[in-house]
Amino acid sequence: MALPIGQPAPDFKLFDSEKNEVKLSDLQGNNVVLLFFPLAFTGTCTTELCSIRDSYNIYEGLNAKVLGISVDSLFSLDKFKKEQNLNFPLLSDFNKEASVAYNSLYEDFAFGMKGVSKRAAFVIDKAGNVQYSEVLDKASDLPNFDAIKETLATLN
Repeated sequence: MALPIGQPAPDFKLFDSEKNEVKLSDLQGNNVVLLFFPLAFTGTCTTELCSIRDSYNIYEGLNAKVLGISVDSLFSLDKFKKEQNLNFPLLSDFNKEASVAYNSLYEDFAFGMKGVSKRAAFVIDKAGNVQYSEVLDKASDLPNFDAIKETLATLN
């Protein structure tokens, strides 16, 4: 279930692939796109994040910071980020706290895995409120990037 529009976004404190602590509340004053994804090195996740990489200038032009979040370790995310030349931070939600707070966690996933992030997208405005919320049940589906960009355009 997606988070309600207009409510304050749940804060989190996670580490990125460069071992830097990232707190959502520290990004207030910026529009933020949160992209939860199931697992690094998988086909749809690679497609999703590389499409963001290839159009990152559009998100910058819309005054947005993009953050990718998965339950992978920060070490796996570092390797994935380098291999794919990703130009935005990847955050490790290894303890699954952010995924739970954003209602974006599969209890059961493929191959018997439990506790994997669902593919989800959120736009958080400069005041820290949710302005777009999409949680996908099928891991093979991609977020609606056009709707994300349209939401960002209304915030500027």
